[in-house]
Amino acid sequence: MSDDILGGTGATKGTKRKRDIPMFVWLNQEEHAAILQRMEQAGTQNLSAFIRKMALTGYVLRVDLTPVRELVTLQRRCANNMNQIAKGIHTNGRHQIDVTQLQADYEQLWGKVSDVLQKLTAVVEL
Repeated sequence: MSDDILGGTGATKGTKRKRDIPMFVWLNQEEHAAILQRMEQAGTQNLSAFIRKMALTGYVLRVDLTPVRELVTLQRRCANNMNQIAKGIHTNGRHQIDVTQLQADYEQLWGKVSDVLQKLTAVVEL
């Protein structure tokens, strides 16, 4: 093999290429299929351009979800506490607190937390 193919100038004699350094990557069948699928999702048909773009501007996210897990734990504790309060109110016949409103507020809050979790999951799975 010539130096051109192994990473030399890359250009054949008498031609000038804008990109003159070739790179080679070995893939298995699954990796190849995944790249082609992502390329299709990106709406491009030029494999070289797609791989170059991903290598130069793509990124890998490593997200520490520990704070989110703590948030979920706190949400569950709040729900448990609210249920205990509601049970006490119904048992004692006291209705000083509008439990229905507390439950509605909590459900709205949990819905927002769920939305955030879904968005984080989508980002992490990319």
